[in-house]
Amino acid sequence: MKKFLVSGCVLVILGIVILLHISENNQVVQANDDRLAEQFHKILTNEPSLKGAIAGISVRSASTGVILYQHNGDVRLRPASNLKLFTAAIALSKLGKEHTFSTELLTDGAIKNNTLKGNIYIKGKGDPTLRKSDVQKLVSKLKDRGVEKIEGDLVADDTWFDDIRYSQDLPWSDEHTYYGAQVSALTLSPDQDYDAGTVLLKVKPANQVGDRARISVTPTTDYVQIENELNTVSSDSEKDITIDREHGSNQITIKGTIPAGAPIQKEWISVWNPTAYAANVFKQVLKENGVDFEGKITFSKTPKKSKNLATHQSIPLAQLLIPFMKLSNNGHAEVLVKELGKRQKGEGSWEKGLEVIEQELNSFGVNPETLVLRDGSGISHVDLVPANEISQLLFFAQREDWFPVFEKSLPVAGVDGKLAGGTLRYRMNTPPLVGNVKAKTGTLSTVSSLSGYVESISGEKLIFSIILNNLVDEEDGRVIEDEMVRILGNY
Repeated sequence: MKKFLVSGCVLVILGIVILLHISENNQVVQANDDRLAEQFHKILTNEPSLKGAIAGISVRSASTGVILYQHNGDVRLRPASNLKLFTAAIALSKLGKEHTFSTELLTDGAIKNNTLKGNIYIKGKGDPTLRKSDVQKLVSKLKDRGVEKIEGDLVADDTWFDDIRYSQDLPWSDEHTYYGAQVSALTLSPDQDYDAGTVLLKVKPANQVGDRARISVTPTTDYVQIENELNTVSSDSEKDITIDREHGSNQITIKGTIPAGAPIQKEWISVWNPTAYAANVFKQVLKENGVDFEGKITFSKTPKKSKNLATHQSIPLAQLLIPFMKLSNNGHAEVLVKELGKRQKGEGSWEKGLEVIEQELNSFGVNPETLVLRDGSGISHVDLVPANEISQLLFFAQREDWFPVFEKSLPVAGVDGKLAGGTLRYRMNTPPLVGNVKAKTGTLSTVSSLSGYVESISGEKLIFSIILNNLVDEEDGRVIEDEMVRILGNY
């Protein structure tokens, strides 16, 4: 009888221990690892830049999900671009790694005697990678049908998504920047960074001191107007360049000084109304290819009975994730949110897309009730996420068949190349971290974050999430994050 009671007590105690190690949303929890606790405590208490700041830290075993260390792990903090981890994971889960975006040419008329009699519609379905070279291919397909003249209007159709161009908390001061570009279902990117809704400016000094600098625009377009007030100064002078776009227009003003002999400076500047921008470039390509078009550019939905003339498919999501995550592309995140809403709920809006994300997070053991989601990129200062929920997502993502694609998209510490090391290419570039840290960076004013995977010198893979808020200088946050990850690398 006593033996039975003892055995029963052991089972009860074991059950209690197990329950204590599993939270309501399936997060495995245990007391802090003493080695990690001691080292992290030193940083948290002695680092001057953390005085008055808030740090949320979560470290898990990648093999078991057990939390090895946490500090404010359940406190909601602004995640900055670490929110993109959620957006990328849910996009892969619901859209699939082979998902593509299409751009279509259609007409409500007919081709007779090499003339298209009727309107031509360019219908965008969210492709953030569409470039002028892709528009060229669409026009080539049009010419292959014998079209040499269009008697009708060019109609730009961006109704695949709603007409809300900015996420609800985007600061007005970011409006002209590449990371604050308007979101449209019909848009254009200037290069293979795929910053949709922008033009690429290349600025270089003139041959003579005192002359205006030389400025080129990619793609070549008259949709933007450049006001050049940038002077070339002596080679020993300081560079001082400001670039701005007037609100509600495409007037870009470049002011300041550039030293003689200075290297070319590249700047991506967003346009006002990316739908009209794409239509303008399409009209230009028609002209460049000898297609006679005298009609107007208008904007409306493509009639249901229109006939397809040509279609362009984007690169698949698995490839898009590389520039999205490596370069932390805000526009890609917001396009994916709207695409999730369109595909899953029939409405390409932030509201419906975020609903999809919140609902799907349950399957990753993440409790959506602990989050405040306002966008897909993390640019909002209202977004709030606990570090433990990020590490939970990263743990559960490992079991998915698309995980290799997800992991490959993460920046890698100390590895050269924008599309390899990404935003970590200049960080943690010494052993044991170089090449062994795959993580998403995040930066906003007063915010720095870093979450991902690290392989320690013992061969153990760890998951971590570090979110630092209320910093005076977010650059200090990167130094702190790197030191914390170095502790994990030596674990």
